Amino acid sequence: MTRNPVRRLFGSVRAKAALGATAVVAVALVAAGLSVLLVLRSHLTEQTDLRAEVAAQGVASQVALDVPYGKLHLPGSDENPVQVVTEHGRVRAVSDDLDAVTGTATTEVRPRAPSADDDDGDHDDDHDSGHGSDDPPRGEVSRDRTHFGSGTATVDGDTADYRFAAVEVTNGSDETLVVYAGAPLATEQSAVATVRDAMLVGLPVLLLVVAGVTWLVTRRALRPVEGIRREMAAVTASEDLTRRVPEPRSHDEIARLARTTNETLAALETSVDRQRRFVADASHELRSPIASLRTQLEVGSAHPELLDVDGAVADTVRLQQLAADLLLLARLDAGERPGEGRIDLRALVYEEVSQRRTGRVPVTVHAPDGLEVAGSRGQLARVIGNLLDNAQRHARTAVTVSLRAEAGCVVTEVADDGPGVPAAERERIFERFVRLDDARTRDDGGAGLGLAIARDVAHRHGGTLTVGDGAAFVLRLPASA
Repeated sequence: MTRNPVRRLFGSVRAKAALGATAVVAVALVAAGLSVLLVLRSHLTEQTDLRAEVAAQGVASQVALDVPYGKLHLPGSDENPVQVVTEHGRVRAVSDDLDAVTGTATTEVRPRAPSADDDDGDHDDDHDSGHGSDDPPRGEVSRDRTHFGSGTATVDGDTADYRFAAVEVTNGSDETLVVYAGAPLATEQSAVATVRDAMLVGLPVLLLVVAGVTWLVTRRALRPVEGIRREMAAVTASEDLTRRVPEPRSHDEIARLARTTNETLAALETSVDRQRRFVADASHELRSPIASLRTQLEVGSAHPELLDVDGAVADTVRLQQLAADLLLLARLDAGERPGEGRIDLRALVYEEVSQRRTGRVPVTVHAPDGLEVAGSRGQLARVIGNLLDNAQRHARTAVTVSLRAEAGCVVTEVADDGPGVPAAERERIFERFVRLDDARTRDDGGAGLGLAIARDVAHRHGGTLTVGDGAAFVLRLPASA
């Protein structure tokens, strides 16, 4: 079934990396852009407030000096619309050409002359003290009581947004007034709009660049992975385990992946070759006793007086032992873990020796008490038995087994006075189906599995099996806690 090309494209690592990087950059840029806009707007608003406050303070200073309302020097309405009102909201002065205003104490834009009623009303509340406690002193401007707000002003029919500064002042007549002066927000709005539009245009372009660069970089970085995938697919299709994936010259994770893959292929090739040799050798070893047994049975069937019963029994026993060895090797190759039982190795050695007292060479044992190991009793018995059989087979007059404790291990040494193992063959004898030609023949020896089984079992128990000078086999197993 063919996959959807679009789904395949966006399901790739390159697409995911590009989309992820673009999303992260987009979130960062949006957050940074909003922060820039907020800071810019705040800064420009502060500047606008400052202009409005300067204009309001200038007019308030004139009011404090008792300049008549009609002679106040007011800024132009288009720059700083000004409105002077009493604390009760009555307009005393207003800039020329100001048609409407919002955001101040009153929306009136026509000045009203003071009247006797206004004076009475203004002084009723503070008749005793001369002026209110919160009002600035007579003839002074309140420097620390400036308030700001937003509103609109219509000048010559044009309405715009403004920031208004409100400054309280008391004139010489003990009249408290509030001077409202505005500063246009057109500059602030224009600057913010320009930056915002630039961000709206530049952000998509920048995101496209980020996505494209991430796509190209990821594609270049993952190109060796595609080569590894193709080669592994070719190995799977051809079943040729001699092939290897290309290793990039870099020292990154992909290079380590390629090296690990080649090591895995090499190990797999070795394992498959070993398995093939094992099957071939097993078939060869099984064919000999089966053919011999069949011949003897056929002869016995035709001539009962010529039937070699002892030989048939011997071939059957040999065939049974070979089948048992093959079964144990199969279980070891399948990863069978040994048990966790505590085993008295001294008693196990004596038990195996007692089963071989009829051998042609006597066995002497030197073993102290209290030497215990953990593992499978049956498998360790097979190891001791195989070492004893091997030693009796090659010894001239004696076999010696000695046990000792050494550095947290129990060491079992099986030695004989035979010709020994040549130094060049001391590792090869532990391979499966290997027999030294000058050591034994097929008839008086085994199938070449005993030592291989012994070493595999030792490794499964966390130990080692080696051969030293002469014909001394040394088995090391971790001592039981």
